[in-house]
Amino acid sequence: MRFDHAGVATENAESLAFRYEDIFGCDIAHEERFGDLRVIFLELENGYFELLEPQEEGTISKYLENNGPGLHHIALETDDIDAALERAESAGVELIDEEPRPGAWGHDVAFLHPKSTGGVLIEFVEH
Repeated sequence: MRFDHAGVATENAESLAFRYEDIFGCDIAHEERFGDLRVIFLELENGYFELLEPQEEGTISKYLENNGPGLHHIALETDDIDAALERAESAGVELIDEEPRPGAWGHDVAFLHPKSTGGVLIEFVEH
């Protein structure tokens, strides 16, 4: 597996994207509206920042209400998401997604429950 991205919950993805461009010298690689979110990916040499701005009520808006802006999840790229889920489940990890589902940028994704991963929400991404 390889690091893919860090998902950051924010109230204003565009403003944070401009800030990160200034701070880190990175560029916007991809933008889309996905479900109830505006999503902006900023490309770094070895991965991305994924900025998640809610456009309506949903998971990220609830996250922001409860926790405020900040790191939401870490994503790992895998060539075989089904095998990655099987391995995690065999290791005793509670799966949020037992089957991959469509994610941003057209990728298949699946999440692992943070109570099984040291308090960190982990996403598997298959490109």
